[in-house]
Formats: sequence, C-alpha cells, structure tokens
Amino acid sequence: MTPTSQDRYSADYLDRVAGSLYSSVLSDILDEAGHRQQVMRCDLRPLYPGAKLAGRAATALAVAVAEVPRQPYELLMDLLDGIRPGDVVVAAVQGGVQAALWGELLSTHARTRGARGAVLDGLSRDSWGIEEMKFPVFAAGVSPADSRGRLEVIAIRQPILAGGVPVADGDLVLADEDGVVVVPAAIEEEVVSRALQKVASENVIRDVLRQGASIRKVFEEHGIL
Repeated sequence: MTPTSQDRYSADYLDRVAGSLYSSVLSDILDEAGHRQQVMRCDLRPLYPGAKLAGRAATALAVAVAEVPRQPYELLMDLLDGIRPGDVVVAAVQGGVQAALWGELLSTHARTRGARGAVLDGLSRDSWGIEEMKFPVFAAGVSPADSRGRLEVIAIRQPILAGGVPVADGDLVLADEDGVVVVPAAIEEEVVSRALQKVASENVIRDVLRQGASIRKVFEEHGIL
C-alpha cells in the first residue's frame, strides 16, 4: 500500500490507512525510526465516541486578537475554499483564548469539499451537530464562544506546531480514540509499510496469546507487546 505522488490524496489509499492502521501502531513504528515526538498532546480528544480520521494536513495558525478585524475569517475562508479531497484541517491556536475556532457549519463546508476531518490545538463548538453528521473532529476542548474578534487565522498551508508536534502541510495525520499521530511525508512510505507488517504480526500474536502462551516467550520470539 505504498502511495505514489498521484495517489497520496486518493480516497482508496486514505481509506485503507484508516481501516488497517491505528494510532498506537503508527506511534510504535515512528519510535523505532527515531521519530519519538509525533504524538499530539493527550488532551486533543474526539468530539464523539468512535471518531477516526486519516488524511493530509491542511494547516492553519490562529492567534488571539482584541477586536474584530476589518475582514474577519479572511485566511480561514481561503483555507476552507481551497480544501482538496483528502485534506484534514490541522489548526493551532496561540494566545490561550477560550473561544472556538471550529464548528458545525465549517464541518459541513469542509466535508462537502472532501475534507476527512479536523484536528484543533484549540477549541470547537456545536458538538451536537458535529456528532450528528459524524464528521471527525479532535479538539482540546469546547466552548460556545465564537472566534470572531477573539481569534484570527494569520497563516495557512505553512509549517505549524500543533499539540506539541511539528506539522507540515501534506503530512499524513491519523487520529482515533487513543490520540493523534503525525507521519512526516518524507518517511511515510517506510512507516506505513512497516506499520502494516506490524499489524499482521499482532494479529498472529493475538491468536497465540488466546491459546494461553507465555507472554514472555511470545515477546522473546516476536519482539512485540
């Protein structure tokens, strides 16, 4: 399941990543490859149970503002109108403002454009609507307060730090109920391939453990727990 430059955004590839892999196995493979800081902070949680996403980071950086800008939401709208199928909006919020950058209407628009979810190092709102439409959103919390006059996006499609992890536009992002993992595009081919191999090995080991085998012997033989 190795992506080419043409199919990195394809629904087939990203669906297979989401269906076959999970955050913990990707984290393990990244650790083994020497990339040990690819898991976002544990407070970034799904807005509803069972949410899962895999897609390409479409990055945004927002900062606190003290008044409504002359053209509010300008860069955020640029990002959203430029969404490509396969994108996941990944936004970082600086300034500690307790206001929601994301909500149900943005989720509706993003899904229509082909986005596969959103990951926010910041707050969301309209949890009821997002859960109802089953659009995967991961956030550090929720607030009913609108971002207008409180937050403004100042950069899009640029490298950001989100949840403590460097994220570049186009990186592979996978999020599930365990957390959010970022796979840098430069090592994606190797990481995905090795993660698929590990999943296959874990399936074999699971069957062996169900038969009552010693976990020490299993680990000595396979090196997996």
